[in-house]
Amino acid sequence: MRLTTLVIGTALALSTATTAMAKPHLRDTPIDDALLAVGLADEIRKSCPDISARMIKAFGFLNGLNNQAQAMGYTSAEIDAYRKSDAEKARLKKRGQAYLAANGVVAGQPETYCALGRNEIEKSSRIGSLLRVN
Repeated sequence: MRLTTLVIGTALALSTATTAMAKPHLRDTPIDDALLAVGLADEIRKSCPDISARMIKAFGFLNGLNNQAQAMGYTSAEIDAYRKSDAEKARLKKRGQAYLAANGVVAGQPETYCALGRNEIEKSSRIGSLLRVN
């Protein structure tokens, strides 16, 4: 009986260790795209005087992402390390700039940010759901 318990316990421990090792980096999960959307919405609202953020919705959305990451098995330390990483911030910024450029945004031209923001709101996209026209 003791040997069976030991074998089952060892198998469970190895299974848990394998699962933890198989966990992808947060950048390789849907959470990364969701954070990109938050960053883009923030950039649009800062650059377009006619659009503002739905702050309560944004805070709720971010809290939901944190809960989702924890449900996926990420620890608070792993989430914080990802969130605070300069390399991850730079990578997301680069992705964001590519998205803005691909959608006709020109730095220093607020009307291009406004056009994108209105389009995102009209499409009811994830980005648009975090914005509102003033």
